[in-house]
Amino acid sequence: MAQHITLADLGWNKRFAADFKPYAKLGWKPARLLRDNKISYGAIVIDGDDFDEIDVILGGKVYHDAATDAELPAVGDWVAVELSEDDAVIRARLPRQSCFSRRSAGQSAEEQVIAANVDVVIVVTDAGPDFSLRRMERYFTLIIRSGARPVVVLNKADLFTEKENQSAADQIRALSPDTPIHITSVLKRKGLRVLRDYLKLGVTVVFIGSSGVGKSAMINALLGDDWQFTDEVNAITGKGRHTTTARELIILPKGGILVDNPGIKEVQMWTDETILRESFADIEQIALQCRFRDCRHGTDTGCAIRAAVQDGKIEAARIEGYLNLDDEIEKLRKLQKKRQMTVERRAKRDHRVKARNREDRIDIERDLKPRA
Repeated sequence: MAQHITLADLGWNKRFAADFKPYAKLGWKPARLLRDNKISYGAIVIDGDDFDEIDVILGGKVYHDAATDAELPAVGDWVAVELSEDDAVIRARLPRQSCFSRRSAGQSAEEQVIAANVDVVIVVTDAGPDFSLRRMERYFTLIIRSGARPVVVLNKADLFTEKENQSAADQIRALSPDTPIHITSVLKRKGLRVLRDYLKLGVTVVFIGSSGVGKSAMINALLGDDWQFTDEVNAITGKGRHTTTARELIILPKGGILVDNPGIKEVQMWTDETILRESFADIEQIALQCRFRDCRHGTDTGCAIRAAVQDGKIEAARIEGYLNLDDEIEKLRKLQKKRQMTVERRAKRDHRVKARNREDRIDIERDLKPRA
């Protein structure tokens, strides 16, 4: 870690400074969360020219004011901390400038925050067993929604031919033409130099991808030492065992902020139709030519998308991915509506209970009051 760390080194800017002004008047200090320890958080706190890495606990008001778990502080968040001799307490979370999240695994309707205030999301995959265009479509959709910039790294290039690596890069580029794509090999130290260009002063970069694609080894190489422990790679599959067990925000000595993540097994959607349309703009343009506005792009008469597939203008697999995502978002919307109804029912019930208790207290006080 650098000897002298400033707020700017941690990603602080004028917008965060403006949001923090009310808390500065209370004597609270700005801090950025490095890790979530479940019971407490690891944070780096700046106090004038001094900085310190400490454990902080969540204040009760912050906890109770959060309508969902996603509104609670997460790795990458800026918070206002009250320091005392006994402890350090999070009294407020500053508004996020970006938030990379997904739907929690399983049948939950909850949003899971992967990292907050992220500038760049680097997706690590390979040209072999891990390669999946449908998963990449999901990644791009979530990254666009988050407000961060996507970058794709095709790692383990030494395990595949140049033709295989280039073919994978071309297919991903077709999905997102403006996204930078880099072919790398941590083992051969190939292509890593360009990744350092993303690690600039105050810029937060999050690495995501499946287990075994080499994220931890890549971070080790970028840091110049074994920051993350890596397991032995299987010589047959070319994959390593899962090595990162918790999200952690790392302040780099030469500038830049990096977030490592456990391997993501599921990429469930947490987005809306607007973002989906932006991610599949080519399909949306063709869909405008369908004969009927409510065309489901299946067996409907006059479906322009089905005609485009038959003419070879668009791949059937991409259409399938689009429709699957659309269905998933619709299911998520129904789950959210159901959850909201449950929350509202509980709120009304709690309100009735509080009102009844208040009335009971008034009756008791009236009965106890001495009579004239």
